[in-house]
Amino acid sequence: QLQFVESGGGLVQPGGSLRLSCVASGFTLRYYTLGWFRQAPGKEREEISCISRIDGDTHYADSVKGRFTISKDSAKNTVYLQMNGLKPEDTARYYCAKTVGDCDETTAFGSWGQGTQVTVSS
Repeated sequence: QLQFVESGGGLVQPGGSLRLSCVASGFTLRYYTLGWFRQAPGKEREEISCISRIDGDTHYADSVKGRFTISKDSAKNTVYLQMNGLKPEDTARYYCAKTVGDCDETTAFGSWGQGTQVTVSS
């Protein structure tokens, strides 16, 4: 079964940090474009960060630019999302996914895991 297993979420105060991890199962990361998505209650899922398999470039939504960093460890078959300066509006369930296309092909992403919950609150 091709999927991701996300972890690292939790409850954090505003201004705090978390590092999310996403382990790939059944496939090798280096062949795919990898994305982090989030979905808050009552809102649509949004792509917040991506690392392209084509040129290795990283991309960020304006809402997280300068605060979040995507990276991957091919040896561990894991993709990470370092989140700093967390805000209450970052509260959501976070997911990673993959595509053989590029970062702007949002609807092409798949192999969704169960996600990990991030709650930012004082």
